[in-house]
Amino acid sequence: QVQLVESGGGLVQAGGSLRLSCAASGTIFSGSVMGWYRQAPGKQRELVASIFSGGRKNYADSMKGRCTISRDNAKNTVYLQMSSLKPEDTAVYYCKLGMSGYDYWGQGTQVTVSS
Repeated sequence: QVQLVESGGGLVQAGGSLRLSCAASGTIFSGSVMGWYRQAPGKQRELVASIFSGGRKNYADSMKGRCTISRDNAKNTVYLQMSSLKPEDTAVYYCKLGMSGYDYWGQGTQVTVSS
């Protein structure tokens, strides 16, 4: 059974940085994609960034230049380094693993950016 555990959220001032981590346990097949999504109150969940096991990356336009996604396949861990954070980045950030036609989600970690 696949489980995802996120960490690294918290409260940060505008302009600050945070690094989120997501560790996947269980059997992880090659060709999987891992990503970060976020959901602010009253809004739909949206993609922040994703990375395939081969290294190809995608970023939401709103986060381009302000975040970097990386992945350690040996540790089945994905990271999201965010900088120049804005109050509008406040949301619950979720990790997702896409594998063999299934999506697995973490429990989410709160990121709050104060102005």
